[in-house]
Amino acid sequence: NEACAEAEITEIPLSGKIQLGPFEVELITLTHSIPEPNGLAIRTPLGTILHTGDWKIDPDPVLGSTTDEAAIVKLGDEGVLAMVCDSTNVFVDGEAGSEADVRDALADLISGLRGKVAVACFASNVARMDSVIRAAEAAGRRVCLVGRSMHRMAAAAKSVGLFVGIKDFLTDQQAGAAPDNEVLFLCTGSQGEARAALSRIADGTHQHVKLGAGDSCVFSSRVIPGNEIPIRNLQNRLADRGVRLYTERDHPGIHVSGHPCRDELARMYHWARPQIAVPTHGERRHLLEHAAFAKDLQVPQTVAPRNGDMVRLAPGRAEIIDEVPAGRIYVDAGVLTPENGDALRERRHAAFNGVLAVSVVLDGRGKIVSGPLVRALGLPADEDYPMDEVLDDLAGEAQQAFGRLKGDQRDIDSEVETALSRAVKKASQRVWGRRPVVETTVLRV
Repeated sequence: NEACAEAEITEIPLSGKIQLGPFEVELITLTHSIPEPNGLAIRTPLGTILHTGDWKIDPDPVLGSTTDEAAIVKLGDEGVLAMVCDSTNVFVDGEAGSEADVRDALADLISGLRGKVAVACFASNVARMDSVIRAAEAAGRRVCLVGRSMHRMAAAAKSVGLFVGIKDFLTDQQAGAAPDNEVLFLCTGSQGEARAALSRIADGTHQHVKLGAGDSCVFSSRVIPGNEIPIRNLQNRLADRGVRLYTERDHPGIHVSGHPCRDELARMYHWARPQIAVPTHGERRHLLEHAAFAKDLQVPQTVAPRNGDMVRLAPGRAEIIDEVPAGRIYVDAGVLTPENGDALRERRHAAFNGVLAVSVVLDGRGKIVSGPLVRALGLPADEDYPMDEVLDDLAGEAQQAFGRLKGDQRDIDSEVETALSRAVKKASQRVWGRRPVVETTVLRV
């Protein structure tokens, strides 16, 4: 908060420009699933780079202006060195579709529903929120926001003059007292997030919102890759309560993507005419397909970097010249830790495979005084092979491994630790089908 209070904030109007050292940055109005998305035209001494960010071409975006085609064509006339461009829907033919069509589809669907209705969408998609709210009001329903993100985004939207002409939102108490056919719950949690509002409704643990037989839930969102299982589990829990579900798959039109499909990509390249295509936003296969598509569109050069790659665009041919550290950083016990650092990797390994602790006490002549003793954490056992017997067997394996060591090896703690750990880990593979973390401690008396 102190940093925010001291930071100087420069407001830039839509289509405005700002000078940052040798770079002049111009905002280019685009359309997406958030209000006022902008591409960046970055003018440098060696050429202009157009960075699209997330975008699509929406002829009727509901909120905000349409794509500034004239500005992009003008950039193309001046000459664009490189375009860094969204690849999310590069495998999808045609166009993403308009938010105005979603508004019509939602209005048709919601008007025919009875009982309580919940709609789940991304809170950041303010245009979708607006569409749902107006569809609800057209069907004679008042909207109750469910989830902190919904309340935050609605407040932010109202503060900048959006959501004009809609009725006040119902409080939780007002929604609870309203007839079922006169309320619509606009919820967070479309991706199956465990702590989001819709998940708690599905579990029956939400303090104010209860859905059951005769009620409906509309998912006005896409399934983000990686979230298939939690979304399926969420929908199954809702179905178990008797809630009827409506998704993009069975009711096409209640959601459109915020990212460009192939026809839109082709139009953007026709307008901007870059010398270099730099695909971004997507998995590796998306970036490579985008690069191939750009070549088909006669873009002279393409570069498909991985996260962390440093790309030289000019002078000379575009190419990857170096790599810089990249990735998520976690705060772990007050310490900044890389996502794939040793500490978190070891913790994940221990969480999945369990932990075994082996201890042995040796005398001055390298003979066993006590142990080996094996303890387990996070590993299962059953009645036929109790844990005590498993650990005794593992201790026996460790003792045999120690017996195979030569005299001088027994004097070196690291040699003893390695031998016992390997033996116990190998035996664990036979018992559990996995290789747990094994920590061996050697004590000498």
